[in-house]
Amino acid sequence: MAVFDTPIEREGDTLTGPWRMPRQMLMSQAYDGHASIHDDSTAQGLGFKGGTIEGPTHFSQFDPLCHAIWGDEWFAHGCISAHYRSPVFEGEEVRASLERQSDDRAAISMAKRDGTEVLKGTVSIGPDHPPTALDERLAGLAPLEQPVLMADAAVGAKTSRIPVRMNLGQHMGDLYPFSLADKLERMTEPSELYREIIPFEMVSVLVNSIAREQPFPVRGPSVGLFADQEIRMLRGPLKVGQPYEVEREIVALSGSRKTESMWVVSRVFVTGDNSPAATMLLNTATLKPSYADYEADRSALYGDAADG
Repeated sequence: MAVFDTPIEREGDTLTGPWRMPRQMLMSQAYDGHASIHDDSTAQGLGFKGGTIEGPTHFSQFDPLCHAIWGDEWFAHGCISAHYRSPVFEGEEVRASLERQSDDRAAISMAKRDGTEVLKGTVSIGPDHPPTALDERLAGLAPLEQPVLMADAAVGAKTSRIPVRMNLGQHMGDLYPFSLADKLERMTEPSELYREIIPFEMVSVLVNSIAREQPFPVRGPSVGLFADQEIRMLRGPLKVGQPYEVEREIVALSGSRKTESMWVVSRVFVTGDNSPAATMLLNTATLKPSYADYEADRSALYGDAADG
């Protein structure tokens, strides 16, 4: 039986999937007692046309393309590394494309019907992965100067290991108010295999579902969005129902004119094991205008030294 029934167009080293319409499943997401960027009213208040579809939802459209190249090794040692460029909203169609660069790496991109780029990055196969898109992005990253939202955070801060698992029908909490079974009914590229292994997009759910148990300090209430994300299998696949432990560490702080960003590496361990089975690198960019006290805090922290 085929793992996927996704039609794939091939032209030379380029593989392209079909147009798909991803579904919004985070309308009811809440954290720190307030709604998120996936809520229509919250997103519209920050200048978006509606609640955004969560970035890793798009990873599933690349799975059939990667499996077409690397087979089941993709689930064991695959890595998807992406910079999110534009949000996608309910009802929009997007298409995934992959251009092979070598035996173990390919460039990826996703675009809307009007040509708007949704994400760009790389996929690769291990265990000895070549440099990824986010390896290269982090290498050129300037440190965050005069942090406000991230003023209380520090590179190197680390949590203890937090137990987590994902059963097929398990509700994943306030941050992810749905189950894997719910997701499989709406996933753009479903597979019966995902009743046994956790798909790449749901690894993000597994890891982030416990993010509020030992949170890193970000001033708020404020609203963040995923700006960069990488999921890497070291000894995969991760399995449905398997107990894991997740350790999280801040590895960088950065910023832009409108955001302050926290880059966190999450390491996923099989319970009782000391070698990670998978890792996730996530850059959450918090929007300065979403924090009402931003200017007051900046003045209190830096006074006349605050940049313009």
